[in-house]
Amino acid sequence: MSERDVHEASRENVGYLLAKASQRWNELLHERFRREGFDEVRPSYGSILLSLFEEDGLRMGELAECARLSKQTMTTMIRLIERDGLVRRQRDPADRRAFRVYLTARARSFRPVAESVLRELDELVQERLSQAELSRLKTSLKEVMSLCC
Repeated sequence: MSERDVHEASRENVGYLLAKASQRWNELLHERFRREGFDEVRPSYGSILLSLFEEDGLRMGELAECARLSKQTMTTMIRLIERDGLVRRQRDPADRRAFRVYLTARARSFRPVAESVLRELDELVQERLSQAELSRLKTSLKEVMSLCC
């Protein structure tokens, strides 16, 4: 691929490829969540639920930081996830202006399903890429995630 191909608005553009790979990953996630009886779990909930799996009861601001989302977007996402019965908000006793977010029993029962589905999809990727390629891909994606102005 020439340098010109990378910069053109085309299907070879890195941003386009990242977006389409992410879109396909999310389709595969949702298909498998639905198959396992968790149709309400959207792939976009992942960064929030994974953070709460690691530490339940985070403040909204902490969750926004972990998920790399604005506080406004986080508020909207939490409302959706709460509507779907996966989290509940509770006032922070140390600061009545703040809310903490807790997993519901439904979300806790989803955790082993999420882990199984992620393991299954990781195995699909490992069938396509060598260990060295997979390692480079992970490193490269972390680099892209850390890009700044």
